[in-house]
Amino acid sequence: MEERLVVFENKMKKAVEFLENDFAGIRAGRANPRALDKISVDYYGTQTPLQQVSNITVPEARMIVISPWEKTLLKDIEKAILASDLGINPTNDGNTIRLLFPELTEERRRDLVKEVKKKGEESKVAVRNVRREGNDAFKKLVKELSEDGVRLLEDKLQKLTDKHIKEIDSTVEQKSQEILKV
Repeated sequence: MEERLVVFENKMKKAVEFLENDFAGIRAGRANPRALDKISVDYYGTQTPLQQVSNITVPEARMIVISPWEKTLLKDIEKAILASDLGINPTNDGNTIRLLFPELTEERRRDLVKEVKKKGEESKVAVRNVRREGNDAFKKLVKELSEDGVRLLEDKLQKLTDKHIKEIDSTVEQKSQEILKV
């Protein structure tokens, strides 16, 4: 009976993991190399993630330095950063690209917290959709398990749902605190 719950629990875990990965890209005043995860450059005709064509370091709290392995990529990396939703102008010195992250304003922090809460709500909806999918699957098993068996599975699935929703709430709260901390 438990093995029927594993599939749905894994889907819920994936929703939480997706949220955590999404949050890693949201900057909270400090430079975070994960903010560059979604940026790709044209590398010999193939869109390649920035991390695979350069060395990315954080020498200071609000600066990221990108050192491409091939100097010919500097212009392409600069264009990719400008085209992204990062909102930072890169500084190219001929060898490296520097990204200086400005201090977040109070208004921008509040906007980021709203975005974090919105993404949290979307993750909760995803978890609830998995619960609904599970409940629908369990209802089809009435002939095989009996109504009590189905009810037991639904109760266990609800407990899993509650656990993952609490986890999402906790993650949202932590990220909100991190963003609001000056």
